[in-house]
Parts: sequence; structure tokens; C-alpha cells
Amino acid sequence: MRLPGVLINMRLEGKTFKANLAIQVMEATRPPSEERFAKQLERCLVDLCHQMNVPIPLWLEKNTHEFARFHQTVFFDGQFTEPVPFDRFQIRWLE
Repeated sequence: MRLPGVLINMRLEGKTFKANLAIQVMEATRPPSEERFAKQLERCLVDLCHQMNVPIPLWLEKNTHEFARFHQTVFFDGQFTEPVPFDRFQIRWLE
């Protein structure tokens, strides 16, 4: 997903929702890197979760398909290993 020799900033926007109401919105950015796209995405997701005080969700195959197709994906409460105070957590890649 990245052209050879082209470095990009990884920017993710995260939102938590409770009953269709956004309760928290934040953005995380990683500097340009030689790392593969998937590794940059993983590191940026971890940074975003730490900033938002959200447990790191389990990434499922559905998340891969959604992210590849729409540049965003949604995690539901069943994808977290501990209780969360929201219904869903959405991440979106900001180009």
C-alpha cells in the first residue's frame, strides 16, 4: 500500500460512541517511517488507545477488510478484553 521510497505520516482519528453519540474524539500521528504500513498502523493504534485511555482491541479479519476497503473500521465491546464504558470504538485513517 506504500510506494517504494515514499514515506508517509500515519494519522489515525479515534472516536468512542455511546448510543450513537460521540463521547470522545482524538487523533494520533506517527512520523514518517520505513516500516511496513501494517506495522505503522499497529503502532499508531496503540498510541491512540493510550491517549484515549481505551484498551487495545482485538483486531479481527472483519477489521482488516473494513480498513482496506474504507480506510476505517469499528471495534465493538466484545473485541476488548476488559469492560469499556462505550458501545463502539471507530478508527479512521486520515490521509
